Amino acid sequence: MDFTLSPEQRQIREMVAEFVDEEVVPVADEIDREDEFPRDLVAEMGELGLMGMPFPEEYGGAGLDYHSYAIGLEEISRGSGGLGTVVAAHTSLAGNMLYEFGDESQKETYLTPVAEGTDVGAFALSEPQAGSDVPAMDTRAERDGDEYVLNGNKLWISNGSVAETVIVFAKTDPEAGNRGISSFVVRPGEDDGFSVEGTEHKLGDKGCPTAELRFSDLRIPEDRRLGEEGRGFVQALKTLNGGRITIAARGVGIARAAFEAARDYAKEREQFGQPIGEFQAIKHKLADMDTEIQAAKLLMHRAADNKIRGEDYITEAAQAKLYASEVSREVANEGIQIHGGYGYTTDFPAERFYRDAKLNEIYEGTSEVLRNTIGDRLLE
Repeated sequence: MDFTLSPEQRQIREMVAEFVDEEVVPVADEIDREDEFPRDLVAEMGELGLMGMPFPEEYGGAGLDYHSYAIGLEEISRGSGGLGTVVAAHTSLAGNMLYEFGDESQKETYLTPVAEGTDVGAFALSEPQAGSDVPAMDTRAERDGDEYVLNGNKLWISNGSVAETVIVFAKTDPEAGNRGISSFVVRPGEDDGFSVEGTEHKLGDKGCPTAELRFSDLRIPEDRRLGEEGRGFVQALKTLNGGRITIAARGVGIARAAFEAARDYAKEREQFGQPIGEFQAIKHKLADMDTEIQAAKLLMHRAADNKIRGEDYITEAAQAKLYASEVSREVANEGIQIHGGYGYTTDFPAERFYRDAKLNEIYEGTSEVLRNTIGDRLLE
């Protein structure tokens, strides 16, 4: 296996890193404090091609491979965990649903503005009683002639209150279990019956609104159904598998930010007449932190490599997301410890990294669900 980045991949890393250092890092604390969707930054990322990195140029994307996409998202998340979620939910979930399962007309109409970043995308799957248990959803889409009538509500939807395009999953055949779920394109600005019930006040992931959505007799033309009726559950699983690679990238990015802040602090902070980085206990913490980050990065790229090659990557994506998620939280925790009392205050970003990292273990497959997935496949 070749671990050397190609010239294009190095260029992507340098370009995104420069953007993050100049435009994101200086306002990351403000994004966290105000918890407002950074629309100007998102628009700028669209102009740079960062909102459609893995999609073909013919649909407005940048035409990058999944390694480059993971690298880009890692850098964005290094600057702001919330901005990392904005991009991941928009691209890996909403955008990928359109790319993988939309017909040519749907791709031209809906994917192109998503890939260009002029429209923001959201992926509406979870409900109050249907998080990990997707088939327990209550949202219904009943056929009425050449339309569907959508009723129900969705919870914990990243970008839900700001999206122009929302991919919604609903039961078209309530008696068919997971084979009775279909997916649809909903356009909040055009469709009567769409409403945002509110947004969550979260521990971290600020700047990415997490919304509760409601659909009341919302009519969807048949040509906005993605793929065949009853294929929504399979579509969701495939999409989430790819999305787990990018959540691993978010974890790596946050962990890198926490590590770099702790390393720099350890060089500057003096106690007992020397920088604290000279003490063996701190050196060992930093050594473990960086080693874990490098291991998480390799798992992320292994999963991306399988995806690019068209090979099965379910286990690899689950392992990458599981490990990177836990590493991001552990590294952020050690970052606070190295900062000592200052790490527990908002004067330093160490506590923000910890709050942002925790979400990785919950969304797009909890760590418990991922362990079940990995275990089941090992026993097949």
